[in-house]
Amino acid sequence: MLEINHVQKNFNDQVVLKDVSLTGQPGQLIHISGENGSGKSTIFKIITGIIKPDKGNIAIAPQKTIGALIENPGFLEFESGLTNLKFLANLNHHYDEKKIKKLMSGFGLNPENKRAVSKYSLGMRQKLGIIQAIMEKQSIILLDEPTRGLDQESLKHFATLVTQLKEEGKLVIIASHSFDHDLSYDAWYRLADGVLIREK
Repeated sequence: MLEINHVQKNFNDQVVLKDVSLTGQPGQLIHISGENGSGKSTIFKIITGIIKPDKGNIAIAPQKTIGALIENPGFLEFESGLTNLKFLANLNHHYDEKKIKKLMSGFGLNPENKRAVSKYSLGMRQKLGIIQAIMEKQSIILLDEPTRGLDQESLKHFATLVTQLKEEGKLVIIASHSFDHDLSYDAWYRLADGVLIREK
C-alpha cells in the first residue's frame, strides 16, 4: 500500500533524513519514535507531498487516499468544530454529517456546540485533528503526536478507534515520543540521526 524507498532530505546545510525506508500494508499499525527535531514530521510531509525528498521516492498504491494529522493542525479559528470539519470534508466532496457527528461525540465533543475553535484547549484541537484525518474513509492515516493533551477517557477512545481502523484494513502510522502499550503495533521504528531503524 505504501513504500518509502531510501528517502533523504536536507534543509539548507542540515541533514534531516539520511536513509528512510519503510513498507506499510493494509491493516497494519506502525509506530515511529524519535526525539524533537528528529524528522518524524518531515517523513509525513514527504508522504503527503507537502515537501519533496532530495533523494529516494514514495510509492502509494492506486486509489489509496491519505489522511494526516501533522504537527499543529490548522483550523478556521472563529468557526465551530463541526463547521471546520464540514468545510474540510467538502473540499473533497465527502461530507458525511452523520459520521462526523458520531466521531465528535465519541471524543466527547458536542457537534451542536457553537464555540469557536480559537477557544478550544490543546486536547480538543487534537481530537478535531484526529477526526479530520479519518472522517473521509482514508486508506492511509498518518498521526503525528496524536495523543497530546488527551485525557484518560479520550486516550481509551483513541485506542479503540485505532483498533477499528486496523480491522477496516487501514494502514495507520503513528509518530510520537513515547510508545503506547495500549495499542497492538505490527511494527515499530526508531528515527535517529536521520536513519529509520526497525526495532521489531
